[in-house]
Amino acid sequence: MGYTPSAIARAMSTRRTHTVGLVVTTIADPFVAEVVRGVEETALDRGYNVILCDSTGDPSREIAAVRTLREKWVDAVIVTSSWVGDFYAQLAEIRVPVVLINNQQAGEYSFSVRNDDLHGGHLAGQYLLEIGHRHIAYVTGPAQATSSWLRLEGCQDVLHQAGTEIPQEWVAQGDGRPRSGECAVASLLGQWSRPSAIFCYNDMTAMGVLRAVKARGLSVPRDISILGYDDIAAAPYLDPPLTTIAQAKYILGQKALEMALDLIQGRPVADILLQPQLIVRESCAAPGQRL
Repeated sequence: MGYTPSAIARAMSTRRTHTVGLVVTTIADPFVAEVVRGVEETALDRGYNVILCDSTGDPSREIAAVRTLREKWVDAVIVTSSWVGDFYAQLAEIRVPVVLINNQQAGEYSFSVRNDDLHGGHLAGQYLLEIGHRHIAYVTGPAQATSSWLRLEGCQDVLHQAGTEIPQEWVAQGDGRPRSGECAVASLLGQWSRPSAIFCYNDMTAMGVLRAVKARGLSVPRDISILGYDDIAAAPYLDPPLTTIAQAKYILGQKALEMALDLIQGRPVADILLQPQLIVRESCAAPGQRL
């Protein structure tokens, strides 16, 4: 008879909108895009809608996004952002379940789905040691990104056991974007000695590092090995193809949405820790060795 149910009326009756808010730093990041796909496709399968808020990395915009979600009466919020600590108080005010991706915050409403970044750092350190590297540098992510420091800590733990370490002067500040990788190379290779391998916070950083190293006339991996993190879709198509630590990006989004729905239904949940994997390609080799 042409009748269409009113979502607004139903929400007022049930106190649920069947909508989940998703706050991301930037959809332009291939890692984030794959996480978003996992959230959206799983939500569609379960009869839920997603309101996506892209802050472009601006903490003030993330706070504004949280306020918007509060006005929309979302049933839960999923957040993938390094800045979540800056606006977690506003998230808590919504008084709905909050699922954090690759982050943790203590609070009554917050739960997390995370990649085991400490173990990812272990994998990176073990692999570089196994192929003969002892002079290793690290390019960080954003200063506030806990995942960045966990990856460094995991790598350092393994190196310490082998009697070596990443010296402080070889820890270059980055922000997760290719440009910061290029700037890091200028800093690392401008010193009196240079590393034989560079471990990068993510693949986007590694792309910038790769470009800057080759622009200086150096060969990858003969002169310098480069190791990324995330295994974004472009990683196998770089020149050379990028060795990296793979995160289960789609599964991060999928599990976060499933956890949010369990919380909405009042079912018990526990934080989820996913294990990364080493993906060996051609950007790493023994020092001085041509593949």
